[in-house]
Amino acid sequence: DPVWLAAEAASFDAFRRLVDRGTDPADWPRAARIERNVLVYDGAAVARAAAEPAERRALAAEWAAAFATGPGVIVISGAYPDPAPLDRATALFERIIEEQHRSATGGGDHFAKPGANDRIWNALEKHCLADPAGFALYYGNPAIALASEAWLGPGYQMTAQVNRVNPGGAAQTAHRDYHLGFMSPEEAARFPAHVHRLSPALTLQGAVAHGDMPLETGPTLLLPYSQLFLEGYLAFGLPAFQDWFRDHHVQLPLAKGDLLFFNPALMHGAGTNRTADRFRMANLLQVSSAFGRAMEAIDRTRMTLALYPALLALCAERRLTEAEAGNAIAAAAEGYAFPTNLDTDPPIGGLAPKTQARLTTEALAAGTDPEAFAALIREHAARRQP
Repeated sequence: DPVWLAAEAASFDAFRRLVDRGTDPADWPRAARIERNVLVYDGAAVARAAAEPAERRALAAEWAAAFATGPGVIVISGAYPDPAPLDRATALFERIIEEQHRSATGGGDHFAKPGANDRIWNALEKHCLADPAGFALYYGNPAIALASEAWLGPGYQMTAQVNRVNPGGAAQTAHRDYHLGFMSPEEAARFPAHVHRLSPALTLQGAVAHGDMPLETGPTLLLPYSQLFLEGYLAFGLPAFQDWFRDHHVQLPLAKGDLLFFNPALMHGAGTNRTADRFRMANLLQVSSAFGRAMEAIDRTRMTLALYPALLALCAERRLTEAEAGNAIAAAAEGYAFPTNLDTDPPIGGLAPKTQARLTTEALAAGTDPEAFAALIREHAARRQP
C-alpha cells in the first residue's frame, strides 16, 4: 500500500539488506575515522570549520547526508577541549538529582525500567535558570549548533533531558525516537507513509558525555543505517528485529566531552551499566525543527471548556454522532501530548501522557458533568505548565 504502512508487511530481508553493509571512507572525507560504521570527527577540526563559512557549509552538508542516507550517526570527539563547562554542569545536575531523591520527584523513562536510571526532565531550562553563565559556556559549543543546523536549519528549538544510568542499570529496549517513536505501533499506523518519512526530519537526537564511558558502563547501542527502513516505527518492536539488533548493534566507548548525534529514526537504546560503582551521565539533546509549530497562538483549554457542555447536550439530543463529536474535539482540543512538563505530567502507563483531546473524549463517553470536567481539564493544564 503506497499510503498505509503495516508491521506485518515489513520485510525483514529488506531491512537486513539495508543495515548489513560497510561504510566507505571516501564518501566521508571530513571524518577523522570510521569505527564500526560510525563516523567520528575531530572536535578541534569541527570548531575550525564552524568558524569559516565555506567549510562550515561543506561540513554541514556532509553531516546532513550522513544523517539522511549514510550511517545515520556521528561522534565528535573532544568537542569540549576545556572540561570546565562540563564539570560545572555535572555538579549542578548532581545537585538536582539529589534534590529529586529528597523530594521524591522526577525520574521515569520512556524505554527503561524504574530504578535503572535518574532523569532530569527539562534540564535545559533548569540549567539556564540556575546558572545562566554556565549555561552560556556549555551551549556556546560550536559543534552542537552546527549539527543542529545541518539537520534542521536555523531557528531550531533545543531541549535536553539528563540521563544518569546507575550501576547495574539495565539496557533500554531498542527503539526509535520522537515523534512517531513515542507512539505505540497501532497509533503510528494511523499516520500515512509520508509522515513516517517526514518524522525523522523534524528532530535530531544528541548526547553530551559528562564522563568517560567505557563499554562496561553501557554507552548507547546503535544500529547504523537502520534509519533507512521506512516501516521501522511499526516493526522494530517485533522479535526478529529486536534479535538482529541484539546480535549486530555497535557500541562505541565515549570520552568525557564527546558528542554523539544521530537521526531519531536510528534503532538505538542505552546499554546496561555493568559496573558496580560508576554512574554514567549524559545530557540527552532533543532538537526540534522551527517549523513544528502552528501559525496562530490558540487557547485550546478555554476552547475545550466552552465546547464540552455543548457537546454533552448535542450528543444527548442525538444531534451529533460519536464520530462527529470526535471531529469537533479534534478541531478544538490539544490532540498531542507534547510539549509538556514531564516532572508533573509524566508518561504513566505508556510512552506519552494523556492528551486534552483524549480526556475530553473519555469524559464525554462517561457523561461527566461540565463542572467536574472543567476541574479535570484545569488540573491537566496546570500539570503541563513549566
